[in-house]
Amino acid sequence: LHKKQNIRANKDALSCSGFLNWKRALESFREHERSALHISTMTCWQSFKSTKTHGDVIEQLKTASAAEISERRQYLHLIVAATTFLGKQGIPFRGHDEQESSQNQGNFIECMKLLKQFDPFLQEYTPPSHTTYLSHFSQNEMITSISQEITESIIKQMKIAKMYSVMADEARDRCTEQLAVCVRFVTQQGVVRECFLGLRRLQGFDAKSIADEIEAMLQSHNLGDLLCVAQAYGGASVMSGAVGGVQARFRERHPEAVYVHCYAHELNLVLNSLVNHNKFIEIQKELGLRPSELVQLSTTRWACQVRSVNAVLNNLSAILACLSNMNTSMALGIRSKLCKTKTLYMLVMFSKLLGITEGLHRYLQGESLDLSKAVQYKTAVLQTLTELRTDSGGEDVFRRAMALCEANDIQLPVGPRQKQKRYDGFVVESACGSTSNLTTSDEFRQQLFYPCLDRMVEELTHRFSGLGEALMSGIHACNPTTETFLSEEALKSLASHYKIQLKPEELLVAKNMFPSLKALFQVALTIPVSSCSCERSFSALRRLHTWLRNTMGQDRLNDLAIMSIEKDNLNDINPDSIIDRFAQLKDKDTNIPVEQERLEDKRRRDDEGSEEEVKSRS
Repeated sequence: LHKKQNIRANKDALSCSGFLNWKRALESFREHERSALHISTMTCWQSFKSTKTHGDVIEQLKTASAAEISERRQYLHLIVAATTFLGKQGIPFRGHDEQESSQNQGNFIECMKLLKQFDPFLQEYTPPSHTTYLSHFSQNEMITSISQEITESIIKQMKIAKMYSVMADEARDRCTEQLAVCVRFVTQQGVVRECFLGLRRLQGFDAKSIADEIEAMLQSHNLGDLLCVAQAYGGASVMSGAVGGVQARFRERHPEAVYVHCYAHELNLVLNSLVNHNKFIEIQKELGLRPSELVQLSTTRWACQVRSVNAVLNNLSAILACLSNMNTSMALGIRSKLCKTKTLYMLVMFSKLLGITEGLHRYLQGESLDLSKAVQYKTAVLQTLTELRTDSGGEDVFRRAMALCEANDIQLPVGPRQKQKRYDGFVVESACGSTSNLTTSDEFRQQLFYPCLDRMVEELTHRFSGLGEALMSGIHACNPTTETFLSEEALKSLASHYKIQLKPEELLVAKNMFPSLKALFQVALTIPVSSCSCERSFSALRRLHTWLRNTMGQDRLNDLAIMSIEKDNLNDINPDSIIDRFAQLKDKDTNIPVEQERLEDKRRRDDEGSEEEVKSRS
């Protein structure tokens, strides 16, 4: 019993001490759960268990980064769209005051505001202050990226073609001379294209400086390995000189590049020879006007002369009435000269002759025409003018002029000649002899119509022949509408000049099938007819570089000109390629001092934050 009592007492003591021990252990566990070590360890454990469903930590970080990059690229897509729209339409980007308080922050920022009103993504997305991409630095980089993508697309097509022609012309842009360079080539689909390559500011006006600038433009686009088959410029001596001109210096580097005097310029010279004829100069002197071309409203749109003449003929009665109402000595004097039959006959004659050449003018300014067709068109015009030298042709002009005189109560002069004018007490620089009055159709025809017509035919005959007879016959042999089509004798000179091996057996097969002599036909199509594409680029230059945008730099002007002129290529460019190029451009500028950027940003409102922006574009 005593043993049993001792055993029971020991059990009670043990159970009491065990309870106390478990209580202490539980408190120790709860204290450990509240410790930072336990909490961080449990967090890691839970994260480890979640990797089975959400992936590991690295994968989760990649997912978060990809989402952020996707958002920013979507944001840049909208900036590309706004930049493309403004550049395509030639609209200015920046405003005079781009502060937040400004009512007009410029077209670019206002365009982004307009997009935000209708785009749900822009309404929810708030870019960091240092990566808005709205500053003028980012604008320039985006414009450059788009311009380079367009040019690269053109260069790729040229390298597939493996041959090209170069066209160049210069024009004054305020205080500087701009050289526009264009290229002509045949695409893989057989389409003739003339594309704008860029603008260069000329430092000198001599032949060497111009030739060096053209060559530098071509080399900057890595076109040295391609065959340059021709060069087209205007007829100025500095460009066309056979010894020291641009065309001669360019041929030292590209021996196959034959020189083509722009056909549109040549036709303009033909019209100048006609318009500045001594009879017309005489009429201008009688009107008290300085001798010049017939109301040449534009130096690049030569066909405007016929529109000017027709405008005078169609509104003659209104012009005479307005001059009468003005009642000044100058107005009455001009009216008296306009009321002469000789003046009206000259206007009708010019309307007829210039109307014949107007179609050729428009044709020569096209991009896809070839040299053979241009010569055929010129021959047709020449034949039309030659056939016009008949009594019936002159009678038609006289009849129209007399009808115009009758409608405006203008009478033919009476008497064979006017008395000799006396200028006692005056010193004169020209002869003051008597002048004859033209009264009959035959007199008008012999003294006015035929001399002007003969001069025009003469000018058309000896112009448009700068390539040489041998090359010209080879080009004609590539035209299916000519009698010498695929003539071996005619094609030999063309093939020899461009080092193309001509196989007679291919000619025999090609005469019975569709022409397969690709290289020769490609050369014939690549040779340009005119340099009108350069003239069109100057029209774009005048729209872009206005007096309100006269602080624009040369690089930005060149890039905007490419976007405006080659706007058709914008639809084929992938915006993602532009964004990638945009990021690469910024990577090259990481060596710009941050303090310098901050000073610029303070002046331009936007904090560029170049280093962080680079990371965000990666």
